[in-house]
Amino acid sequence: MNKNDIKKLLQKGERLTLEAKLAKTDVPKSVWESYSAFANTMGGTILLGVFENMKENDPAKRFRIEGVDDVEMIRKDFWNTINSNKVSDNILSDSDVEVVDIDGLQVVCIHVPMADWRVKPVYLNENVYKNTFKRNHEGDYHCTEQQVRAMIRDSYEGGNDGALMEHYDMNDVDPDTLRRYRTLFQFRNEGHVWNEVDDKTFLKNLGGYIVDRETGKEGLTMAGLMMFGKGLSIQERFANFRMDYIDFCNLIGEERYSDRLTYDGRWENNLYQFFSRVIPKVTFDLPRPFRMEGIQRVDDTPLHKAVREAFTNSIIHADMMLEAGVLRIEKHEDRLVFRNPGLLMLPLKEIYEGGVSKARNPKMQNMLRMIGYGENLGSGFPMILSAWKQAGWAEPVLENRLEVDEVSLVLPIKRIEGNAPKSAPKSAPKSGPKNRKIGPKIGPKIGSKKLSPQERLDMIIAIIKNNPRITRKDIEDMLGVGHTTIQNDLRILKEQYGVHYEGSSKTGEWVISK
Repeated sequence: MNKNDIKKLLQKGERLTLEAKLAKTDVPKSVWESYSAFANTMGGTILLGVFENMKENDPAKRFRIEGVDDVEMIRKDFWNTINSNKVSDNILSDSDVEVVDIDGLQVVCIHVPMADWRVKPVYLNENVYKNTFKRNHEGDYHCTEQQVRAMIRDSYEGGNDGALMEHYDMNDVDPDTLRRYRTLFQFRNEGHVWNEVDDKTFLKNLGGYIVDRETGKEGLTMAGLMMFGKGLSIQERFANFRMDYIDFCNLIGEERYSDRLTYDGRWENNLYQFFSRVIPKVTFDLPRPFRMEGIQRVDDTPLHKAVREAFTNSIIHADMMLEAGVLRIEKHEDRLVFRNPGLLMLPLKEIYEGGVSKARNPKMQNMLRMIGYGENLGSGFPMILSAWKQAGWAEPVLENRLEVDEVSLVLPIKRIEGNAPKSAPKSAPKSGPKNRKIGPKIGPKIGSKKLSPQERLDMIIAIIKNNPRITRKDIEDMLGVGHTTIQNDLRILKEQYGVHYEGSSKTGEWVISK
């Protein structure tokens, strides 16, 4: 840094990443609270030798550079202290502490990076619960016990979601949810040896069920319970965590929202069902330009992939053990918003650049990746940025919401003049007839793969269970077969399972009566 860099910082005033302190011959004690706070939050710069007038609101007048009297004494005091038991970890190198001459006055600049997730929390005086700090706007504050525990959880190499959930076993798994997942898994991984094993073994292989070799105890992992569990079992174990989708588009009169999916007893409140039900809603009206590959239409665009990636990220990075944690998806006329509990584990710069990845829930990450969701090697967020740039839309905004321990990703949506999209269908009508059909496909196009007759029947069942309002034409397109083939398949399914369509083409849905 040079004097102009420092003057520019001071013109903006103290904030989330800047702290100024007056120092003459020794390091102020309050420096260490700022060091802990910066390390545990987003990093920042501490300036020693700058006087701050707390009564002055104008940044240009609030700070006065006075310099330090003895630079060497300050530096020696700083390095001796940071390498003692005063702080839990020294995360600085020599280059992180520099001296800048400003018109003959010496200012010591201490650059504190965001600490690696493996060493958090960074705390003081050998007391992690009493002396751990975080940064919030202009100040350092003591972390709550919940915040400290969250950082300790995040420091585990294996992530948060592989722990054994004692007393939760296969009886707490929703069979229908697991069957839907296995059907898609089988299609995505044809010939995989896991397709032949029973459900319990399948979950073991997937990381959803574990046997503790030391104690002999066994049961679902957090990933297994949250992804495939029964709603009541999940509510019992994670009473403070909930999932919420809200559509604020096309409101009429005093309506607060046009559609909402939250836990109301109408569906199994697990992550896989939430993901499967909400994905069609958030991608419903994204542009689908006409494009052909051979004789098949392809309408899975970079924008659709980016939205699925954003949703996947909100799940695999969520801290589901925080109090009052909410996985919340919002749809507005001009933006999509993905919120998840838990702060970012990596610096924003590294996330934007890509190439580095650390999932809070690696087992769930693997479960979603095995059915086609989620990028590898930290390429997910750059892919989202690229898709939005290609579309000519405003850049997505990723933010650490420190005051509520939450991450927010906002994807701006540019509406085309004269072609305003319609809102996605409602999932649970308040009264009257059943909802209108959804229309777009529920997931990746699968028609490029040739299915056996029985596989095709299984896929049709899985498709209409995931999306009861899908059209017959969309089923044909997804499977890449003709009208006559689907007619014959539906006749067979009607005889075997009572599959039939109830209601009109606009308000009806598929029903499986057997």
